[in-house]
Amino acid sequence: MANVSPTRGDISGHPDASEMRARYARMLGGRDVALVDGPVFLLGLYCAVSPWILHYTTSQPPLVTHNLIVGIAIGLLALGFTRAPERMYGLSWAMCALGIWMIIAPWVVGDGPDAGVIVNNIVIGGLAFVLGLLCAGTAAKSAPKP
Repeated sequence: MANVSPTRGDISGHPDASEMRARYARMLGGRDVALVDGPVFLLGLYCAVSPWILHYTTSQPPLVTHNLIVGIAIGLLALGFTRAPERMYGLSWAMCALGIWMIIAPWVVGDGPDAGVIVNNIVIGGLAFVLGLLCAGTAAKSAPKP
């Protein structure tokens, strides 16, 4: 009778060991900015709820809708960065564009925004721009060379 009992040991004798190591290395290779995914998601969440936190829902209704939509977009980018980083980090530049848009939005979308609304959007926009640059720079650095 053949020995079919499971044994624990080294898999170096497995015929596909080198292929499994290469696949594992490929899967982990593009995750250099894994620590950025959480802050990007939290930034999107804060952007979406900031009108209620800073209480400008009645004074700036267009900015309420705007910040909610942009916050959801940033949050979805963060989820995409986490789910499929090798495909999504090309959109890091889009997050930079969203950051710039958030900085100028109080004057374009808003109607006479006060200092709190302006500072809030500048901080959110600046952080989105910096995090987008960080993601894009790291993705470009870790991209496979032809």
